[in-house]
Amino acid sequence: MEVLLLVALIGLAAVLWFRASDWQPSRAEYPTQGALVGAQDGAVDFNALRAVGADFVYLEASHGARGRDELFPRNLAAARDAQLPHGVVHAYDPCVPAERQAANFLTIVPRDPGMLPPAISLSKLASECSDPIVEAGLESELTTFINQVEGHVGQPVVLKISLEFEAEHGIAVRIERNLWLNRDFVEPDYAGRPWTLWSATSYLRRESGDTALRWVVVQP
Repeated sequence: MEVLLLVALIGLAAVLWFRASDWQPSRAEYPTQGALVGAQDGAVDFNALRAVGADFVYLEASHGARGRDELFPRNLAAARDAQLPHGVVHAYDPCVPAERQAANFLTIVPRDPGMLPPAISLSKLASECSDPIVEAGLESELTTFINQVEGHVGQPVVLKISLEFEAEHGIAVRIERNLWLNRDFVEPDYAGRPWTLWSATSYLRRESGDTALRWVVVQP
């Protein structure tokens, strides 16, 4: 009996995994869809990505004051060659001064008016810095970083906010920018106002690479 139950559970897990790896939001409901790509995804074929339905791609570019995605130059050139609309993502580190992070971003991200609005990924919590001064000054430092990035690219940024970051810092309602929220399979509602981009699944399997795609949709 226990063996039969185990076999049934394994079978159910396999079915759920298969459905998860094939699921993406309805095109009828969300006509514009794309992907988030970085070094963790390996060598992505951007022409194949476009062929499987990506209308755009965001490229992980930089993090903190010195971090740089090792595949960013390759991915940027590949996205351009595939004529796939693209933007960049900087992972913001609240423990590092804003000006140092902006210098890192400005050094590697070109000033290209044809690119999509840059996104600032907010997931690391200020409480991880173990410095109450950092926590108190988070909004001010983040605003400084936003202003410098926007001055470089010439357009407003998008705030890519995790559930945990929003729960601790409440930035979505304090800094008025378009939002990019994250939640697999279920439309997110944790920011207190409507989102513009939604990371809808990180399990989607397609022929564009060896790893699952981080699939993103745009609010119609």
